[in-house]
Amino acid sequence: MKFTALVKTVRVHPTLPKIIGPLQSRFFQHDFVPREPNAKPKRYKYPPFYDPYGPKPPPSEKVVGLAERIAALAPEERLQIGPMLKDRLSLPKTQVISTEGMELGSQGGAAAGAGKVEEKVEKTAFDVKLEKFEAAAKIKVIKEVRAFTSLGLKEAKDLVEKVPVVIKQGITKEEANDIIEKIKAAGGVAVME
Repeated sequence: MKFTALVKTVRVHPTLPKIIGPLQSRFFQHDFVPREPNAKPKRYKYPPFYDPYGPKPPPSEKVVGLAERIAALAPEERLQIGPMLKDRLSLPKTQVISTEGMELGSQGGAAAGAGKVEEKVEKTAFDVKLEKFEAAAKIKVIKEVRAFTSLGLKEAKDLVEKVPVVIKQGITKEEANDIIEKIKAAGGVAVME
């Protein structure tokens, strides 16, 4: 009797609630609109080019006259117009964008060269090139090359045997000088490029 009383008092709650109905319900609304079977498709007339701002009104007489006066100026005077307008209109100064390391193609290179005289830029990344080494010091040079290139023995040996060869690229001047000194101590000749 005690056992049946104990069973009645302990209720086991399921971990999941009772599922009543489907787990998912989807309501499909068809977007298909039936058309007449004999109807022909509509043909739209597209413009020859896309202009997001729409048709522009023609410039005023004043602007046309100003453009003609600017075109009649000497080239030296035309060069002074841009900076003068920047000062008068309080426009922000334009910053030169560095194109170092970018391929600009034929047009970009020509435009960049013609627009401004190149200024001398101080080099920050250097390459170390192994020029030659003594035959007796070949093993020492290979060990030094392995020390700073993380190459295996075979790869370092193949690299050293291809003299003259660039052994380290894109490093600072201090690192390059340190590597050159180590190779010189091992019996090789290296230069910085």
